[in-house]
Amino acid sequence: MSALQDFLNDLTSGDETRAEKSVSALAELGENAIPALLDLTASADVDTRWWAVRALSQSPHVSTGQLIPFLNDAAPEVRQCAALGLAAKPDGSATQPLVRALNDVDSLVCNLAAHALVKIGKPAVPSLIEAVDHESQAVRIRAIRALAEIRDYRAIPALMRVIEEDSAALGYWAKEGLERLGLDMVYLKPV
Repeated sequence: MSALQDFLNDLTSGDETRAEKSVSALAELGENAIPALLDLTASADVDTRWWAVRALSQSPHVSTGQLIPFLNDAAPEVRQCAALGLAAKPDGSATQPLVRALNDVDSLVCNLAAHALVKIGKPAVPSLIEAVDHESQAVRIRAIRALAEIRDYRAIPALMRVIEEDSAALGYWAKEGLERLGLDMVYLKPV
């Protein structure tokens, strides 16, 4: 049996300690391990798919584009793993899929997607502003939070638009974003 097969067996053994050790070993095998890991992502077993995505996320030879499809997996835990993997490999090409993931039915996927967007940073700002202006309330809150954490001056108009809306969460993150940008002053109209 080859070393690759041994590591794949450990990965899918059901033993978390063995599986976690194999993740690093598979990453060290480089590009040779990627086809076998991608094959595992087609498994009917959720745990197998999760570990395969976990190992792919760890590999320096896996591109962001190879992780994006797993944001659409049927299992929330696999989508969570994909979002976490994308946070570890921040790339602007993942922006739109991650913005869509802000509306996932699983709240952890949503929060991990927001975290990944923060890691992408400034390239994600236009799409996050668009989400603030046109998406559901839950997505808007996550997008405003991400904008607050990114600290980009292009977000100021969006932050100002939502600051007075009838939503404590939107107001909180808008104020937080403005404070992080050093714009926490109160402006009064002269009488």
